[in-house]
Amino acid sequence: MKRILIAGFLFCSVGSFAQKKNKIDPASQQINANKEATLVALNNAYEADKKTAFQIWEWAEVGYKEIKSAALHVQNLKNAGFTVETGVAEIPTAFVASYGSGAPVIGILAEFDALPGLAQTASPEKTTIEGKIAGHACGHHLFGTASVSAGIAIKNLIAAGKLKGTIKVYGCPAEEGGSGKVFMVRAGLFNGVDAVIHWHPDFYNGVTTMSALANKSAKFKFYGIASHAAMLPEQGRSALDAVEAMDNMVNMMREHIPQETRIHYIITSGGKAPNVVPDFAESYYYVRHPKRKEVVDIFERVVKAAEGAALGTGTRFQYDIIGGTHDLLINKTLAEVMQTNLEKVGGVTYTEAELNFAKKIQTSFMGAQIDIAAAATVKPLSYVNEGNNGSTDVGDVSYALPTVGMRAATWVPGTAAHSWQAVAAGGTEIGTKGMLVASKAMALTAIDLMSNPVLLAKALEEFNQSRGDYKYKALLGDIKPSLNYRD
Repeated sequence: MKRILIAGFLFCSVGSFAQKKNKIDPASQQINANKEATLVALNNAYEADKKTAFQIWEWAEVGYKEIKSAALHVQNLKNAGFTVETGVAEIPTAFVASYGSGAPVIGILAEFDALPGLAQTASPEKTTIEGKIAGHACGHHLFGTASVSAGIAIKNLIAAGKLKGTIKVYGCPAEEGGSGKVFMVRAGLFNGVDAVIHWHPDFYNGVTTMSALANKSAKFKFYGIASHAAMLPEQGRSALDAVEAMDNMVNMMREHIPQETRIHYIITSGGKAPNVVPDFAESYYYVRHPKRKEVVDIFERVVKAAEGAALGTGTRFQYDIIGGTHDLLINKTLAEVMQTNLEKVGGVTYTEAELNFAKKIQTSFMGAQIDIAAAATVKPLSYVNEGNNGSTDVGDVSYALPTVGMRAATWVPGTAAHSWQAVAAGGTEIGTKGMLVASKAMALTAIDLMSNPVLLAKALEEFNQSRGDYKYKALLGDIKPSLNYRD
């Protein structure tokens, strides 16, 4: 009998221990409840968000000219109860929307600028739109909409007393070359924020685990003397000759710079008529490299090429800095949190009609095709120090405070950014379904960060180690925003 009692006692003890071990504490229960409620809320908001995204896709406003797009986001945030400050950092289309009080303070980045050209219908065949000057070839109509929606979802939890702290949504114009966020960082708009969350459209789902290229850009303007190109060419000094001479020197320089460097340029003005010696010409340059110091050094060599071109052609020149962005600091602490939430949300499933769209548009791609099913999966975490050949002004934000981002499959797998195919998919539910993935993953990540001060402390510690002794300084210097850089 004693043995039976002892065995029974042991059995009960083990059972009680197992129950305690499996029991979820109240804090975790609240987090899970908040997440489930947020997923439902974002599903319910999808139709309205889709309408917003398609409206901004239709407007397709370029950098610093996103008047209607920014205003629509601001109105949606105000309607949801946010306090919104507009025209920040001397940028008419930049804004900061805030709700709540006290710590922690979590920021969400929103973009909404389109790219010049690339005006495309929402069809799997290349069909331009007459009279339209731009297209959302990088999916920023989805970017801003998802970020605003995620911010509103967090606001609702704060309003209901389910979360404590402050949520801020940052309206960030002109990411495409205008470096809007750099001016916002420089203006101190991220001071006091504990962490920032962002995302970007792509053809896959995954947390951002690669850095970005630092970038510096400028427009080089050459001034010559006009003359009749046939009758009195000796009295002219061609500004176009200067542009071409500069371009030739920079192209020869490519052999003697680090191989990771990327230099791109276009001639934005080359004269008006062949029989008139151009008295004005202009080229627009980007210089990129994984290391910001290399960008600064190589850019100065490009300036020297412009100086030599002007000297050799008897013209004069000046250059106007347009943008300058840092590389991107990856925060593994935050990345792991976002990865867990992205895996919970999952990827994008196509309908039969969307699958047919995807198959047809893939026939226009160059290179090996990627399985369409990739849109439904989430990539595992895999850290790469360098390897991303793109640039982003989020890099400057990442040097100001802990930052984490992700990509969502808003395009058909294999789609290149800045292409008509990206515009086409972004104008369909292929794009908005990916947008919903992003809004959910960002909101769930914000819930974790606002609920767990230990996570934020760990992320800050990692951030301080990654940044080291570097004192942030904007690569574009003290210039004002180039509000007309797309003119």
